[in-house]
Formats: sequence, structure tokens, C-alpha cells
Amino acid sequence: MSHLKKYTNFIKTRIGFFSLLILLLWLKNMFAYVVDFHLGIQSPMQLFILLINPLSVSMVLLSIGLFIRRSKVAYATLFSIYALLTIWLFSNAVYYREFTDFITINTLLGAGQVSTGLGESALRLFRWYDFIYILDLLVIPVLLIRKKLPIATDYPRFRQATALAAISLLIGSGNIFLAEIDRTGLLSRQFSREYLVKYLGINAFTLYDSYQTYQNNQIRAEASPTDLKEVESYIKDHYAEPDDSMYGIAKGKNVVYIHLESFQQFLIDYQLPDENGVNHTVTPFLNSLYHGESTYSFDNFFHQVKAGKTSDAETLMENSLFGLNQGALFTQMGDKNTFEAAPNILKQKADYTSAVFHGHSASFWNRDKTYKHLGFDYFFDSSYYDVNDDNSFQYGMHDKPFLNQSVQYLEHLQQPFYAKFITVSNHYPYSRFKNEEDGFPMANTKDETINGYFATANYLDTALKEFFDYMKASGLYDNSIFVLYGDHYGISNTRNKELAPLLGKDSDSWTDYDNAQLQRVPFMIHVPGATNGGINHTYGGQVDALPTLLHLLGINSKKYLQLGQDLFSPEHKQVVAFRDGDFVTPQYTFYGGKMYDNQTAQVIDEPTPEQEQVFTELNQAVDQQLITSDKINNGDLLRFYQNSGLDSIDPNSYDYRDQKARLETIERQKGAKSSSLYSENNQRSTVGLYKTKTYQQYE
Repeated sequence: MSHLKKYTNFIKTRIGFFSLLILLLWLKNMFAYVVDFHLGIQSPMQLFILLINPLSVSMVLLSIGLFIRRSKVAYATLFSIYALLTIWLFSNAVYYREFTDFITINTLLGAGQVSTGLGESALRLFRWYDFIYILDLLVIPVLLIRKKLPIATDYPRFRQATALAAISLLIGSGNIFLAEIDRTGLLSRQFSREYLVKYLGINAFTLYDSYQTYQNNQIRAEASPTDLKEVESYIKDHYAEPDDSMYGIAKGKNVVYIHLESFQQFLIDYQLPDENGVNHTVTPFLNSLYHGESTYSFDNFFHQVKAGKTSDAETLMENSLFGLNQGALFTQMGDKNTFEAAPNILKQKADYTSAVFHGHSASFWNRDKTYKHLGFDYFFDSSYYDVNDDNSFQYGMHDKPFLNQSVQYLEHLQQPFYAKFITVSNHYPYSRFKNEEDGFPMANTKDETINGYFATANYLDTALKEFFDYMKASGLYDNSIFVLYGDHYGISNTRNKELAPLLGKDSDSWTDYDNAQLQRVPFMIHVPGATNGGINHTYGGQVDALPTLLHLLGINSKKYLQLGQDLFSPEHKQVVAFRDGDFVTPQYTFYGGKMYDNQTAQVIDEPTPEQEQVFTELNQAVDQQLITSDKINNGDLLRFYQNSGLDSIDPNSYDYRDQKARLETIERQKGAKSSSLYSENNQRSTVGLYKTKTYQQYE
């Protein structure tokens, strides 16, 4: 009883009341984390971070009440702040139930549009247990008014109030430190809002989002149509005319983009020896595509991503623009900027239907919002798939079930379509399969990440073969072209010395030149029926993909603000810029602050005057391309551009809910004019044509 009385007396003090509110807020946050938010806790470290992340901002804000002398005003301030934090948490919980996302500043600015989107279904978002969030907002005032919870007249010493505020800042600093250890680059890369909330808490996320929104809006606000003049001049000077023999060879065909997660070029044709010295081909199917006469393959194609990794690759491939030097364009600007991306161009110029298929959370990399601004008609995220613990891991659904389950939606798309499939199984940490997919040999190094990389790549390869087999069996294959690309490196530079022996290299002599060469990723354009394919040695990067594709489809890229050049064009300048200003050309590689001669792989310590001139020109060319990209993105300059002939996109007109039903409605409305595979097959599904087996079943 003495302990209970002590606690009761403590709560009757102002610091005690402050502590009570902190405890209640912490409990509500824990409740939201467990019941409403699905943050995917995967380690004890993440659990610990989750336990402490609600504290810092709550304590800082509530500590304001400790510095106010007048007791009634102090209590009113404490409770008002507490109520606002509670309402904000509850609002996010309700919003998350509908959108699987968190409220941002831009969400608030467009609150009218959000409420319109909810309509009559808003009431259905409330749950019976919601009283847990709000009941005390009614109880505490009653207790204060009736003096069951008396307003203490004590005024905390300034030192006490300051100490509590300092402790809260210390907790916040520790929170950020641990978050960066567990998820390196959390703030600079901004993977997704779910990650930020998981590591920092809902309140810290809101403060961070406010800062980012302010920064971006300042740059955007200062931009004007006159800023376009230099951009248009640069793009006009760097436009590369298409090769007449390649222009329009795929006109009117479906476009199937296949995103090869973390897939590096060296995997093509690679054979991994097992413990008995027997070689195992890692990617037999991709090898057959790569060397086939119907595939235009590029062996000097480089990724150009930075912090945004996969989302940067999408930015480059869809827009022919670079990502940002800091953070990810998708998360910072994807739901604000104007774009003239591939799906929008193809829809307005050639009546294409566009869709993205991805067995992961819709909000990861802010895709659910960015895709609307890019003009994708449909986005099938993990909510459209039967995802369970056996067929998925932390980055989404494994490739075999993902591609298999995707065709139930693909067959209902009106043709021609532009469809992108984002695979994930070949994603770090390349963990060994624990079921019947286990069996492909592991590499034998001291690094488990490297050891598993080849097995997950082999799994992806088999998944793609099954998908292509379906495309052929269903009849879609002959009327489609397939673009396969690696999004970024799989093995980081810090691990490359351990990888070196597997590539026939010496770890001790490994240099940044070797690191640069490993930034190659596959780029293949497979055109069924073509006979003049082969391996093209042209140097290029992801920024070149869109103009190349458009010209193959018979759409000239000249009037669009695209920084890349057609890879088939005789005018293509073979200078590949990396986002940090490094670059590679057929003759030279500039990486890590050093210039290398590609023929000798050695540093050029004493360049000739002629080489000095060439290096200066190359650096200027790279800088100008990156600066132009930043001008377009940071200033949102495409909102001023009128010469493309494209109508502006209204992102609010896109809705990624109940998409299969909408596709079926379109089929019924079009009747005999419906061009979907399902309609062409006399309203019979082709899903049964998809055949899949495990690794052990194939063996």
C-alpha cells in the first residue's frame, strides 16, 4: 500500500502528471504498432528501437508545460499537447487502415481529396477498439474538473524541467544512432515512410516530413518557366537521331519490363563450382536470351543509381532523368512533381494500358503515390497476392509465386500494354532457401552475402523461364517485346575483394577500376521474330533506356525532355555518368577520384596535354547532364513544359483499389472490341497454362 500511495502522490505533482501522459502516449503507440500498423519487426534491435522511439518527441513537446509557472495554464498546455499527439496517432491509425501509409504534410494539404476518396466508406475504417485511443481524452478532463486528479500548485525547478528536456533529446539522439546502425542511410535514402515510422516513431517522422516538404517547396517555389530555356537548349544539342533500321521495329507490340533485382552483368554465363569441383550454370535461361538472335544485348550497360537504389533505377528507366544526389526522388518528389514518363507517353501517343506488378507493400519507396504521377493505370501490390511466410521474405513475395499469381491480372489488361514486373528474390541478404527451393550450390567465401548471391540469381532465372513459357503458351509472346534490366549492384564495393577470386581476380591487386567495371548490369531487349540481334558493345546506362524503347516503338523522343540517347543511334555519345560525378567511357574510367586507362586498367598519373583536354571535356559533359537533371527535378520544371503535346496528368484520377473488377468491367463494356488476352481467348482464363516447380522437383 505504501508503494501505491507513493505513486499516487507522485502523479498528483506536475512532473507526475507529465510522466502519466508520457506513459499513456507510449502505451497507445505500442498498441498502434501491434494492432494497426504492420511494421515488420525482424530483430531484437528493431524491437528495442520500436520501444523507445515514441518517447523523445513526446517528452520534448510535453516538457513545454513544465516551464509554465501558472498551474492551470501549465496543466491545460500539457493536456492540449497530449490530446493533439493522441489525435494525430489515431488519425494515422485510421488512415493506415485504408491506405497502408502514414499522413504526410502533403496529405494534409490535399485532405479534401483524401476525404472525397474515402466517401461513404469512411465510417467503415473505425474499429470497436478505437476507444482505447480516445477514452482518456474524456476521462482526464473529468478527473481534473472533479479534482480526483488535482492540479498541483508546485512549480518544478528550472533545472528539473531542463533535465527532462535534455533526457528526451538524449533519447532521440540514441534512437537515431541505433536506427542508422540497423538501417544505414535511413534518413539520406528514405526507403519508405513505414521504415521511418518503424525506426523513428510517428511524431519524429512527421517533423522530418515537414522539414523535407519545406526544403523541396522552397526550391520548387523559386523555379520559373525561364529556367526551361537552358534545359531545352541542352536536350536539343544532345538529341541522338534514331537508326532508321531499328526505328519502329516493335511498333504496336506489348512491352514487358522485367526488373532484375540486384543483378550484375558478371552473372551472365557464370559457372559456379561446387565443393566437388563440378560447375553449375547460374542463369541458363537468361544466357539463352542474352545470346539469342532475337535479343539485342548490351554488355557495357551500367546502372546509374545512388541512395534511391531500386527507385532511382525506376526514375531513370521511366523518365530518362537521374535520381537525386541525396535521398530518393520517389520519396521526396514522386508525389509532387510533374513527369512525362513512359506509361503516360505510350498511353497518349499509342493507346497503351500500363501496369506495375510488385509483391511488396504499395507504400515502399512511395510507389503508390509516385506511380500515379508517372501515369501508371494499374498497380498490383502485395495486397493483390496470396502472400504468406512460406512464399515471401522481408522484401516481398518470391519470384516464382509472384509471377505465377500476376498473370491473373495480366490477362485482363487491354492490349497493347506496358507492364512492369519487379522481382525481389535476388535481394540482399541472399539468404539460403529453407524449403524445396534449396539445392543450388552456395559459393565458398568468408562472406555469407556473396555465398548466397548465386543461388538466389539461379532461382530468379528459373522463375523467368517459367514466365516466358507461360507467355508463349498463352499467345502473348509473339506480340510482345521484353526489356530485362538490372537495377543496381548486388555485391557492394566493400565486399568486392572477397568476391574477386570467384571472378578470377586477385584480391590484393583489386582497385577502384575493378569496382567501376562491376557496376555493369544486364540490359536486353528481346523482340520475338527478330533475327539480327546480338551483343552490342556500345557504352550506355539506364538513362538511355527510354529514348531507345520509344524509337523501337516508332515514337520519336525529340520533343520530350529526356537526358538519355538512343543506344542504337550512330550519334550516341558513349559517356556514362554515375550520380556522384564519376563516369566511364570506352577509353577511360573515372572512379573514386582517379582516372584509369581502360586498356591497361592502370591509373593515369601523368596525363598528356591531349588527355588533360579530353578529361576536362568529359567532366564537363557529365556535370552538365547531372546539373540539367537536378534542374528539372528540383524545380519541377516539367510543369511548365508545353512542347511535348502531352496532356497533364491528374494523379487523383487514379485509383489502385479493386482493380481486377475494373478491368473486367472494361472488358464487358468493350464487348467484341476488348483486346485483353482473356477476351481474345473467348472469356477463358489462361492462368492454368502457368507451370511452376521447385528446384528439387526440377532436379
